[in-house]
Order: sequence, then C-alpha cells, then structure tokens
Amino acid sequence: MIFLQPVSPQTAPAFKEVRLRALQDSPLAFSSTYTRESELPQEEWIARSQRWDGEGSVLYLAFDDLHPLHACGMVACYGEQNSGRLRGHVISMWVDPAYRRAGVGRMLIDALKTWASSRGMHELKLMVTSVNQPAIDFYIRMGFLMSGMTGPYPNDAAVIEHEMLLPLGP
Repeated sequence: MIFLQPVSPQTAPAFKEVRLRALQDSPLAFSSTYTRESELPQEEWIARSQRWDGEGSVLYLAFDDLHPLHACGMVACYGEQNSGRLRGHVISMWVDPAYRRAGVGRMLIDALKTWASSRGMHELKLMVTSVNQPAIDFYIRMGFLMSGMTGPYPNDAAVIEHEMLLPLGP
C-alpha cells in the first residue's frame, strides 16, 4: 500500500535518493541537474527537508509499505502571491516509472490540493516542459488547464515550458 509522508530531517536520506533518481530518469522535467545535486553534502539535504516545513511550503514523499526506506514519488509546493491572492506553486513532481498509472501521482496532487486549500490558496500552478507529453496528459487528467503562458526551460532554451493552472475551491 502506498502512503505519503511530509519530508523531515529523518526522511532526508529518502528525499535525497528519490530526488537523484528523478533527476536521472527525467532530466528535462526539473530546473536542476543530477550533476549539480549529486554533489550536495548530506547537511544540505537535511537543511532542505527543514525548509519544507508544511507552513508556507510542503514536500511529500510517497512510499510503498513493501519498500518503506525508498520513496516511489515526490511533489513539493510553496505559496506565492498572484494579484493579491495566494496560490500554490507545484514543483518537483515525479513518480518512479514502476509506480506510474497506479494512483501515486493522483495521491500526491490530492495531498497538495488539501494542503493548499487549508491555507486559503485559490489555485495550483506548475510549469511543464513541452517535451514531457505524458506529464502534460497527467496534469490534464487531474484538472489542470494550460494558461497560455510559456517560457524557455532554464537548462535548454530550445525547450519551452507551459504554465498550467488548477483552480481550488469556489
């Protein structure tokens, strides 16, 4: 059975391991690189886990209870102001290929929706690269819509990022 857990200093090793796997598996899906993050000291992973404290930001790790030391997915979100209203900016969404299409991604997004709504956020926003059609299709299934805003992907100007939005609540 899959369960979610907010990242903490105790789960920093699992966070590091899943983040590095994600960067290797889907290098065009993140604004960072495996090379850059694989060189970070353990203290930085602990500090990162502390910054995702659940108040203004959160990072969820997905675990399979059959393999509780290795996360099978992750997603993070932080609050940002948009025209005087608070919205959640979704980043670092990734599910291990062996767990895709098994409901893990939906669990992660649903957890963010609950977290963001409980903090009065009116929508979730994310950026997805034009070369990641499976992710675009997933976000559409989750209710996200293309906003029409685009920009260059930070690590490769030949790749375009699309903004997608998901309204929350009334």
